[in-house]
Amino acid sequence: MLQRDILQDLIEWKNRSHHPLIIRGLRQIGKTFIVKQFAEQFYENVVYLDLRANNSVHKAFEGDFDVNKMILSITAIQTDAHFVPGKTLLILDEIQDCANARSSLKYWDIDGRFDVICTGSFLGVKGFRAPYTRGIPVGYEEQITMYPLTFGEFLTNVGMNEDVLEYVINSIKNKTMIEETVHDSMRSLYLQYLIVGGMPEAVNTFLETHDLNLVKEIQNRILTSIKDDFGRYKDSDGKEKIDEVLKLRAEACLNSIPAQLSKEYKKFQYSLVDVKGHSPEKADGLQYLEDVGLVVRAFNTNQMTFPLEAQKIPTEFKVFFIDTGLLVSMLGQETPSKILEGEMSAYKGAIAENMVAASFAKEERKLYYYHAPSGSPELDFLFEENGEVVLVECKSSNNRMTSMKFVIANSKKYGSHRAIKIADANIGGGEGFETYPLYYLGFLQKAPKQNIINSPDFSKIVPPNKTEN
Repeated sequence: MLQRDILQDLIEWKNRSHHPLIIRGLRQIGKTFIVKQFAEQFYENVVYLDLRANNSVHKAFEGDFDVNKMILSITAIQTDAHFVPGKTLLILDEIQDCANARSSLKYWDIDGRFDVICTGSFLGVKGFRAPYTRGIPVGYEEQITMYPLTFGEFLTNVGMNEDVLEYVINSIKNKTMIEETVHDSMRSLYLQYLIVGGMPEAVNTFLETHDLNLVKEIQNRILTSIKDDFGRYKDSDGKEKIDEVLKLRAEACLNSIPAQLSKEYKKFQYSLVDVKGHSPEKADGLQYLEDVGLVVRAFNTNQMTFPLEAQKIPTEFKVFFIDTGLLVSMLGQETPSKILEGEMSAYKGAIAENMVAASFAKEERKLYYYHAPSGSPELDFLFEENGEVVLVECKSSNNRMTSMKFVIANSKKYGSHRAIKIADANIGGGEGFETYPLYYLGFLQKAPKQNIINSPDFSKIVPPNKTEN
């Protein structure tokens, strides 16, 4: 049984005042499993409804959104279901398949006798189904995104000693070199994670067998299963259909990504997508991949200034897999053996760069980079921290970082920034930058949520026609 960090988020949700929770994310990342595990540990009673597999239960949400009536209908259809006030968790699995169930969350929330958790894989997909005729419960639901296992979670599940993890965390925090045997062990596990990735079935198979051929078979099967769902939607009558054109475009965009990342400049080009259509039409396929949670984009910026979103160039971006293991499974047969030997310079550093992008995305950091119109300087990633822009260079070996040093040396033009080099090296640094090992990515903290606007002081506001004494 894999240990997942999201379990702590669910515990925190339960222990505070809360609304119904929706867990969204890519298919086959373990959403249903973690919710059932959570329910078994923390609730005396559980009602589980699979809204994709069981269309008959949709009828429970077609009438009035009166909670007692919905309970009556659910228990009539699912005779083993029992609702015990204050002790029951209602799980609505694959909620995107029943729009009325999503609309009903407002009334479960207002009623307040039962906790509700939903899972959904296609909630962000435009055109997946007919519009919500009875509304989306804005203000009556919470959402959280689940991702494949991070490298930190991978370390926990391979049984890494907690004292060792604490030692590495403190070394990173204090910027002190990591002892050689620990460094070598962490590096070895990191290389294994690059191949295995974080899809739960692939990780479980690796932990049980350490057979990378089996892992690749599972990764290929996962990709095939995800592709089979491309273009799936429900019409106004609730019948499942496939948008064949969208499916072809999404598959073509997906298949082009390894080649796109193998270029010197990894900007995504629609001209390299092998499918009929102009760029705006192919863009629908790429947007679909992003909406289902399979890929993330990093956008080029005009300048390295805060806020980066204001500097974003919407038409110029790179595309990365949310799971590096799935990317590796699409590369050459010899790729895993090269990775285990520490040879990651193949594909022009695409594997190491994808790992950085996926790690940042899982920690809910927006992805940006800087590529000057002239081509130089080029910085792999930019992110924001405490109102400042941080520069990141990723090196699959320990190569020199010409662009970052140039930017640091020209602070009058580019500004002064914290600079990080992530490389196949130990903790260290140089003039104006810090160096961290590749496995540093497993110890990232989630991007802090900042209050950009301070709370106003209302104490001195005087009502109309009145004056202060």
